[in-house]
Amino acid sequence: MDEKEKQEISLIGRLLSMEALLILMGIVSLGYGIMKAQVMSIFWGVMILVGAVVLSFVRKKDWKKHWEEMEGAQRRYEARMKAQEQQEKERDNAAKQ
Repeated sequence: MDEKEKQEISLIGRLLSMEALLILMGIVSLGYGIMKAQVMSIFWGVMILVGAVVLSFVRKKDWKKHWEEMEGAQRRYEARMKAQEQQEKERDNAAKQ
């Protein structure tokens, strides 16, 4: 396969991706609802389109980096809680003496 064929396959793959099908379904539902004046079709069309946009943002996020940041925050929180407990124990011991 040469480069042009790979690009064409890639383009077809992107056009037929799940996100594209979701957007198409949302547009069709929205258009049908507007044409037939059906509120539920309009509602579902809008919801599908909003969901597709949210999905695209979620898929673009760097999840590995996100989870590393969350684990680091959890470790810092646990260290802070441990230090706070240690200080409380020291205060209690000092108050008893």
